[in-house]
Amino acid sequence: MTTTPNRPATAAPRAVALILAGGAGTRFWPASRVARPKQLLPLSGPDPLLVQTARRVAPLTGGESGMLVATGRHLAAPTAAILPGLPASGLLIEPAARNTAPCIGWAAHRVARTDPDAVIIVLPSDHHIGDEPRFREVAARAIESAASGVITTVGIQPTHAETGYGYIELGDERESGVRRVRCFVEKPDRARAEQFFASGRYLWNAGMFFFRAGDMVAAIRAHLPALADGLEAIDRAARDGDEDEAVARIFPTLPSISIDHGVMEKVGDLAVVPGDFGWNDVGSWQSAWELATKDEAGNAAPAGTVLVGARDNLVVDLRTRPAAGGDRVLALLGVEGLVIVETDDALLVVPRDRAQDVRDVVDRLKQSGRSGLV
Repeated sequence: MTTTPNRPATAAPRAVALILAGGAGTRFWPASRVARPKQLLPLSGPDPLLVQTARRVAPLTGGESGMLVATGRHLAAPTAAILPGLPASGLLIEPAARNTAPCIGWAAHRVARTDPDAVIIVLPSDHHIGDEPRFREVAARAIESAASGVITTVGIQPTHAETGYGYIELGDERESGVRRVRCFVEKPDRARAEQFFASGRYLWNAGMFFFRAGDMVAAIRAHLPALADGLEAIDRAARDGDEDEAVARIFPTLPSISIDHGVMEKVGDLAVVPGDFGWNDVGSWQSAWELATKDEAGNAAPAGTVLVGARDNLVVDLRTRPAAGGDRVLALLGVEGLVIVETDDALLVVPRDRAQDVRDVVDRLKQSGRSGLV
């Protein structure tokens, strides 16, 4: 990889954030819908998760002008609306869902056309970070690592034996604050998760990746040649001013594969920066309860909710239409560990410990032909 001619070799690398914002968020039904998935919802504060993600990384990229946001065609308008500072060219509109490798490769080609040494920061759009300054410190270290030519990830220091996340096994130290990646591990069963946690040699895989644009282009060519062929065809068209037409025609034909399976698990030399900054993947209503402000009995509920002998419940009222006849009260009596979510057209009641299963409700609605509710 050669250094960009117009930049001194000692200059700090330019950083570009690629925020992945095409997910469905079915575990957050009935709040999350096809047209308004969880990254567009304020599930861990007053602002949508996507807005929080863009704001926390902005100091590393020079603001929204240094960002790309990948999303689906049906989400382009609402995504642009909540990120008014994002240039129109910063929205990568995928005409079909093809997992993460194709859109990351598309972004890498886009950036590499003008600056192959620029470091791309890949971030999910729907995570919560409690300590944003510390996150930026860790990300800056990962940027430095990636600028040296090593594809780098950030792994989360685990706080318990979790079966819902993939893991990264740590190798030797590369340099201060940076370790080699020994391997990626799929979501483990309970016994293996407890072994991983006890060993101290594993981090949670949060899906954050850092790399020079040109390095990712080369890695995709080496490990995913079929994908590389399609992306290079799009890139040639883009150089001729025909990117939109080529994306519409070629992108739906690209292999559907994650960057983890397609590239990260195959790269011989990979680095990881351990991070501890209050990370939560906001994966279900259980996560929303954990992040919410609660009363002394562990209830998170709107003002005016009547709570009698109720403990550890989450109540979310998302109705936009007032109740017929005026005031309406929601009361919980003698119940514990529930999630209760109400919208104008749906009511969900589920035990908190089954919050991961809410997607089964969405599947049942689809099977019964009630797609207007999803």
